[in-house]
Amino acid sequence: MTGVSEQIEPSRIELTVRGVILGMLITVVFTAANVYLGLRVGLTFASSIPAAVISMAVLKVFKTSTIWENNIVQTVASAAGTLSSIIFVLPGLVMVGWWTGFPFWMSFGICVVGGVLGVMYTIPLRRALVTDSDLPYPEGVAAAEVLKVGAGARGDLADTEGKAGLLTILVGSVVSALYAGVVAAKLFASELGVYFRPTATTVSGMSGSLSLALLGAGHLMGIAVGVAMGAGLFIAWGVLIPILSALHPAVGPAADVAAAIWKTKVRFIGAGAIAAAAVWTLWRLAAPVWGGVVSAVRASIRSSQGEYDILPRTERDLPIWIVAVISMITLAPMAGLIQSFIHGTPLAPLATQLTFGSILYIVFAGFLVAAVCGYMAGLIGSSNSPVSGLAILAVIGAALLLTVLARNAVGKAGEAALVAFALFVTSILITVATIANDNLQDLKTGQLVDATPWRQQVALLIGVVAGAVVIPPILDLLNHAYGFAGAPNSHAIANTPLPAPQATLISALAKGVIEGQLDWGLIGVGVLIGGVLVAIDEGLRLTGRFSLPPLGVGMGIYLPSAVTAPIVVGALIGWLYDKWVGRASNPGREAAQRMGILMASGLIVGESLFNVALAGLIVASNKGEPLALVGDAFAHTGAILGAVGSIAVVAALYVFCARVARTPRPR
Repeated sequence: MTGVSEQIEPSRIELTVRGVILGMLITVVFTAANVYLGLRVGLTFASSIPAAVISMAVLKVFKTSTIWENNIVQTVASAAGTLSSIIFVLPGLVMVGWWTGFPFWMSFGICVVGGVLGVMYTIPLRRALVTDSDLPYPEGVAAAEVLKVGAGARGDLADTEGKAGLLTILVGSVVSALYAGVVAAKLFASELGVYFRPTATTVSGMSGSLSLALLGAGHLMGIAVGVAMGAGLFIAWGVLIPILSALHPAVGPAADVAAAIWKTKVRFIGAGAIAAAAVWTLWRLAAPVWGGVVSAVRASIRSSQGEYDILPRTERDLPIWIVAVISMITLAPMAGLIQSFIHGTPLAPLATQLTFGSILYIVFAGFLVAAVCGYMAGLIGSSNSPVSGLAILAVIGAALLLTVLARNAVGKAGEAALVAFALFVTSILITVATIANDNLQDLKTGQLVDATPWRQQVALLIGVVAGAVVIPPILDLLNHAYGFAGAPNSHAIANTPLPAPQATLISALAKGVIEGQLDWGLIGVGVLIGGVLVAIDEGLRLTGRFSLPPLGVGMGIYLPSAVTAPIVVGALIGWLYDKWVGRASNPGREAAQRMGILMASGLIVGESLFNVALAGLIVASNKGEPLALVGDAFAHTGAILGAVGSIAVVAALYVFCARVARTPRPR
């Protein structure tokens, strides 16, 4: 790749056809799970570790399989799974009534163009942010450790733990799917809630979903993020809603009043807090990111000019000229997508300036968010990286740009088209951001297992295309079965619309900016709260022991309590489990903690895949609740059974994880 002959390594089996195929098959599973989870709760999960475990178990049947081949499998699956974060924005086009479904080639094109650009942008960042950096990359390091344990394959110990890990994922997935089936049969309640009026004019309370997937998501996020989201939950439902209900008294059931206040006011305050925390993060990272970008580009240029006659294999990226060419090539389909989107709309007369301005915005803002997302992924992990905060800034920036370029030219009649176009541009930009957010984590895993960078970068590109093929039909299926909350003219079969919280907020911000109806006062209150949270977090960090991630608090304010509460509980349960199995007297404590991570991943996968399959059943049967065995009269009993059942199931699963990790291993 660099003009230098590589030393022959007979045992180095890395980028293989079977590995790529397996990675693409895993992609279907984890991408479907992530799409559903993201539309349900506004969060996605990292698929690197479970993909690595599955790969090790499957490729074990081949005597020639290696740790590097397993790394390629998890790279393909991880990139494709990460691409599902497009659901943070793309469903907004249905919510504002511009689309009624998800046209395959348009949706595919958005994913591919943004994803490929995201991969290209991360290549010149690798040396500065991975090789020559002390960033912890928690998920990348964890994935590398799993690969080393399971694919070192020098004895029965690795083989035993690999099988135990696969068993743990399968058990978590099956139990989670069965539990979701019982909920779909309405034998268990799906949610518990308590609302009340502390005074005649105030309301309070909250609800929580009885979802094993959300508990698993909380475990994966960790106690720091869980505590932060818990703080946001208290601010939203213990402070803001009582105050706002007192300032704006309303009659009706406490639950309805509280839900209306959260939807029309509190979530915008949460958006302001997220934006403030994101801006602070950008400010803190500006200098190191810029320095990293400059040094990385210089290193790539020196390499391409032959200054280093012999590069170590572990330092061989795709050459910088190939990166530049591919980046430039993506601009042609990007322009074609923009032109196609504008064609036949009130924006058509402005096609040239809108195309040129949008491409410049995506290219330059995309590189900035790629650098920032890559750095933040290295700092706190790709699952916890505040991509949603950047999405808020991106859509506001796109809406303001379009207001300047076209608002006066198209007038009131063109506002709907401008809102849709702002969402379209943001969807490409957020794809760049999310792929960059994940790719450097994967490259860190590769560095730790002695992988070849350029081969892994090729695998990342394959993962992008694989994910882009899967996402549009899954979105269409879920839209047909469930629909999205607030979407006009919805023809969904079931009366349970997916909230798609991120896309809902992004759409509301785009409409508010372009139509001039955004309540900047609420955003301003959120910004003030975010500033206070930043100050608190900075103070806690001085202790060297504590932190309160302000973005996590903002998410706790912004997300509905039904989503936030189980995530907080899951983070607490995961922390307690790690403490329990992490006792110094437990020789298998590290294995037990890994099993907990794999089980949590299985909980997400099982429930999510069940609900995707249920969507297919709803469409096929044309019934909103095809599995229901009882009616609404069973609701009270179902609530009790659901509460007891969820506690029993979760306790049994964690005990199972600890026992699997303690299984005697051959010496």
